[in-house]
Amino acid sequence: MLTIVQRLQERRPADTRLVLPYEARCRSRQRATLADGQSVAIVLERGQVLRSGDLLLADDGRVIEVCAAPERVSTAHGADPRQLIRAAYHLGNRHVMLQIGANWLRYLHDHVLDDMLRGLGLTVKVEEVAFEPEAGAYAAHLHRHASDDSGEANQHLS
Repeated sequence: MLTIVQRLQERRPADTRLVLPYEARCRSRQRATLADGQSVAIVLERGQVLRSGDLLLADDGRVIEVCAAPERVSTAHGADPRQLIRAAYHLGNRHVMLQIGANWLRYLHDHVLDDMLRGLGLTVKVEEVAFEPEAGAYAAHLHRHASDDSGEANQHLS
């Protein structure tokens, strides 16, 4: 079985694609199937979230591009920025993963949340699209420490 153990930092042409939903892109160790049908074992450093467009290196030298799979999501639209900010506050208060765009918010579909946002005056549409939620305020901080050679990363995580 093909094994992926490395994330590439430099851009290269991809040999094949790995299409995964968001939940699977959060797991560091798993079995998956490439777009060409080949099985692959993903064994990456723990705590990494794969994003659409990331490149991975397989043990046979092939470059694999990560692609976000379409998922059932709810996209809430609003013309008033205050409505969107208020909705984002309420979703964040519920620890909902959230993708933010111009005049819209997107989260994994939940009819209860849909009703809440409609009650706040937003229009909610259920659709099947790629989901790329915000990484979160601590993600950049932890990534910076994880790549730091000083060995302090584990001290911040304990």
